[in-house]
Amino acid sequence: MSNASHSSISKGVDWMVIWLYAILVFIGILCIFMVEYNPDKFTAASFFTFNTNYSKQLLFAGICVLLAIFILLSDSKLYTAFANLFYVFGIALMLATFVLGKDINGSKSWIPLGGGFNLQPAELCKIFTALALSKYLSQLDTDFSKTKSQVIAAAIAMSPAVLSVLQHEAGLALAYLSFFIVMYREGLPGAILVIGFSFGALVVATLLIEPNTLAIVLTLIAAGTVYFMRRQVRRNRNLLIIIIGVWVLCVGIQRFAVPYIFNNVFECYQSQRIYNAIGKDYDCSQNSTTQKEEANSKTVKKPDDYNVRQSKIAIGSGGILGKGFLKGTQTRGKYVPEQHTDFIFTSLGEAFGFVGCFIFLGLYLMLLLRIIFIAERQRSAFSRVYAYCIASILFFHITVNVCMTIGLFPIIGIPLPLISYGGSSLLTFTVLIFILVRLDADRQMVLR
Repeated sequence: MSNASHSSISKGVDWMVIWLYAILVFIGILCIFMVEYNPDKFTAASFFTFNTNYSKQLLFAGICVLLAIFILLSDSKLYTAFANLFYVFGIALMLATFVLGKDINGSKSWIPLGGGFNLQPAELCKIFTALALSKYLSQLDTDFSKTKSQVIAAAIAMSPAVLSVLQHEAGLALAYLSFFIVMYREGLPGAILVIGFSFGALVVATLLIEPNTLAIVLTLIAAGTVYFMRRQVRRNRNLLIIIIGVWVLCVGIQRFAVPYIFNNVFECYQSQRIYNAIGKDYDCSQNSTTQKEEANSKTVKKPDDYNVRQSKIAIGSGGILGKGFLKGTQTRGKYVPEQHTDFIFTSLGEAFGFVGCFIFLGLYLMLLLRIIFIAERQRSAFSRVYAYCIASILFFHITVNVCMTIGLFPIIGIPLPLISYGGSSLLTFTVLIFILVRLDADRQMVLR
């Protein structure tokens, strides 16, 4: 490569982000290798046979390096000019899965590419959604204080999520909620987030507390609110109507909406996983999807928290300093299901213990803080919004995946960024990060 070409790649590039990215990808390959290592079959050549997951991940990493160089050599204006077109392409790709899709673990969200490789459009669409949302929010005629603009932005973020749910990929669908963090940074009223968190708290309370008891608690809260705001209520009778309306809505949600969703919308295993996360059991006989399967004479196995129990055993067995590299008995013994994908964090916990996990999560924290720093130094609103999109997506994936493996969040099948096995996931996060690096290199430009 010539000096001029090398200069065009490195000029203005934030090398701290690139080094953190490279370290995390290396750790990911190392973790996958620890999970699959078999001393009786291992040879150095196995890294290049592409018959093992760690060799395939190494191939994916090599492809990502080439893709990263291509992105660094590209023009930043490309991403603003074609943002909307990319988004339409991503939606079309997700729609194509309904025709060309391959069913993997009950999710028809994969397009087979041949040679044992599959593409998951719902992963790639995060890139296109981030670009489209950045494009919309950076337009001069977008007034994000208006409800219309907020609805359009929400539609851009949630359309891929709806398609993902229809593909039985609820975990990836939830990942699109991270875009609301970006919208909040750009002026989305805090009241909307409060309402969202309040709804989540009400759902959890509905699962934990006996229905009649919770209804009484909600009634007491409403009555207390009226009492303490009695002066305002006397001056404005509409306030009383609002309080009563909120009370009716909350009671209706806890008595009718939540049970209906768990028994008729969610599949049995999804309801079971959510109940297991709060330490309770779900009766699958109440679930209409279970009844349909039984009517079709299919054996319905009641799901349990086996994955999480094995994951916690593996992480807990690592102790403070861990058992050591390639010495993990739980992960190498294949006790933890999906331990090279969704539960890859268990291999770190068992091998390197609390200290190793602390350092590992510290690397993630450094990457997130660096991305936020990059976001705040941008002149272009497009680049700033995009940077916050990346930070939000990474934060959501990291938090949910780690909490999932230690039993603090239901199992929803969401990968650990740059660590979990999978070409679609690694490709997605690579493109997301390196587009940011490219935009940051041109941070003195105002992109729209």
